[in-house]
Amino acid sequence: MRERVAQAALRPSLDWELDFYSRPILEADGRKRWEVLICTGADPLQAGADNEVSGFRWQRDCPADSVNSIWLREAIEAALAEARHQGWLPPRRLRCWRGSMRTMVQRAAEGLGLELVPSRRCYALVEWLQERHRHVYPKEAGYLAGPLAPPPQAIRPVAVPLPEALRGDSWDWATLTTGALAEAGDWQIGFAGLLPLPAALPPETPVPGIRLFSRSRSLAIAGWLAGLEPVRLEIDADQLILEAGLEDRWLLANLDRQEALAAAAAFASAREQAAGLQFIAVVSGPDAERLEGFWLLRDLPDG
Repeated sequence: MRERVAQAALRPSLDWELDFYSRPILEADGRKRWEVLICTGADPLQAGADNEVSGFRWQRDCPADSVNSIWLREAIEAALAEARHQGWLPPRRLRCWRGSMRTMVQRAAEGLGLELVPSRRCYALVEWLQERHRHVYPKEAGYLAGPLAPPPQAIRPVAVPLPEALRGDSWDWATLTTGALAEAGDWQIGFAGLLPLPAALPPETPVPGIRLFSRSRSLAIAGWLAGLEPVRLEIDADQLILEAGLEDRWLLANLDRQEALAAAAAFASAREQAAGLQFIAVVSGPDAERLEGFWLLRDLPDG
């Protein structure tokens, strides 16, 4: 009975986001430092002040000669124990951010009761990494200051057209303000992927996005998109592309040249003014009150 009461007192944990990778710091033995970072995903219901951390964060350095799935599994187990000590239930899913580490993370997560989701939809983790690159790593002994040789660029997959059954009837461009998006938690949404809004954004800040319409299959399209882990929209030449998962790219529409230029300018402006926010909505029609699917996205760097 006491165990059930204690379990009920723990706070539910959002999905975890994990990064296991080298950092720009040379250790005394001349090898780069590795570390694992684990944090809860961004909670859309938490709209605190800038830099306020409301979820679970955990970090551990890894010796360069111990970079393997066995060490990582033990680290995840230690993170689970620490999370429980802080009053968190274990997460249901673990998002792996880097494609190059997917196999190692998969092996480490096996047997821990965690569903692995390969996904770049790790916005809380990316913000934490950016924070550490600005304020933590430069203060460490052995920090590699100055420009480094960039890693080789992966070949981007060719965008694949959406399956015929998932293209819907039509689509259009749309814009919402951050003030309107702040109320998204109260909207009628079937499949939702919401994010907390950066506190510093004025409520009138415009956020660009698209609406996908289908009178007969809007719910099915929303469910399919939910499984894709949508990351961001981009304009590539004269094409509207949805990036999803770790490296998936889906062709949503072909655009004429002027439309592509205008959309690219809107997305570039959102990167600067709206912290990269974008959105996708799936509805049965232009006047529908219920959203069958709605995802906030952010155009953030991948590495």
